[in-house]
Amino acid sequence: MTIRVIIVDDQAMVRAGFAALLSAQADIDVVGEAPDGRQGVQVSRTVHPDVVLMDVRMPEMDGLTAARELLSPPPGVVHRPKVLMLTTFDIDDYVYEALRAGASGFLLKDAPPADLIAAVRVVASGEALLAPSVTRRLIADFVQQRPAPRKDPALRLKGLTPRETEVLELIARGLSNQEIAGHLVLAEQTVKTHIGRVLAKLDLRDRAQAVVFAYEAGLVRPGDCA
Repeated sequence: MTIRVIIVDDQAMVRAGFAALLSAQADIDVVGEAPDGRQGVQVSRTVHPDVVLMDVRMPEMDGLTAARELLSPPPGVVHRPKVLMLTTFDIDDYVYEALRAGASGFLLKDAPPADLIAAVRVVASGEALLAPSVTRRLIADFVQQRPAPRKDPALRLKGLTPRETEVLELIARGLSNQEIAGHLVLAEQTVKTHIGRVLAKLDLRDRAQAVVFAYEAGLVRPGDCA
């Protein structure tokens, strides 16, 4: 199935470059673009993409605000695309908040072309973005600097079974499904089932939000490793 993508960035050259690269892939179709977050939201609600490539810093409406509008739409709007944040720096003040808002992850603008293509495919499939260790480092840095209140997340953990809690911890420590399966001596499909139940019980969109939740709940701490 073809992955429908829109590109939201205030630099025309960036949009053109990303569009040319992605359109050359047989399984990706660039169906729109916008120069700021406000127009990006409008285009998304018109063409219903699977993935939105969203720049963090833009005029009119920044990428974080636009991501929130797309991922928490008003009543009557049912389409919610996956949002992939684009940033110039590997640590950006907006990125952590974007993940908490429901964005599926982040990608550096100067990443190799193959990484951009792979990121779009990964996000479209519902998986976490980039290497788990990169996402883990990003989340750890921000949780360490600005820890969120833990009362509510800690209480929500009680709804998980011991095995589900264990799986959530390993996700937050940066393990892939295959690595979790090996660590727990389970079939990879069983791990996927556990992850699906964790996301459903905690009302989380994807693995990126699961990592945020695990840190906020105190299940793992910055600096922990598998």
